[in-house]
Amino acid sequence: MNDWQRKSPLDWEMYVNKMVKVAAIEKHEYEGWVLTVDPVSASIVLAMYLENEKVSVSVVLGHAVQEVEILKEGDDEMKQRLSCIFAPEESKAYSLEELKKKKNDLKTWLETNHIPVTEQGESGRTLCVAGLLTIDPPYSPDECSSSNEIILSRVQRLIQGYLEKQQ
Repeated sequence: MNDWQRKSPLDWEMYVNKMVKVAAIEKHEYEGWVLTVDPVSASIVLAMYLENEKVSVSVVLGHAVQEVEILKEGDDEMKQRLSCIFAPEESKAYSLEELKKKKNDLKTWLETNHIPVTEQGESGRTLCVAGLLTIDPPYSPDECSSSNEIILSRVQRLIQGYLEKQQ
């Protein structure tokens, strides 16, 4: 086990949203913006912006990492760009303000109809219904997720009806 693998998730977190140079075994070097570090394998997920706003994502396996050097801090704009890399295409069509309004409107409507709902996740972007179902941006029936098929289909129908009334 190398020094990188011995670090804790809190140590790895300080590398997120920063431009780094990773020295790996066999004299390989990788550069990119750190999206995340897998807490189990210590693998680093790097993103590089290419021409035409295309993104190249690569993974450096944790056991191969020998040294990680921070080259540049990410500003707020870069953090926003990085957070959208794996976002569904539909959610990219909305501004942060529009998504926040959609979330708050849906949450209010669910609460008005006596459906228990809470906010969870990073910055409260995900709605959680009764602890059994989650709704991610852009808060449509397609963004609902639950292991309980009955609850999933019922909440999806409720949201679909709500959205049709809004139009």
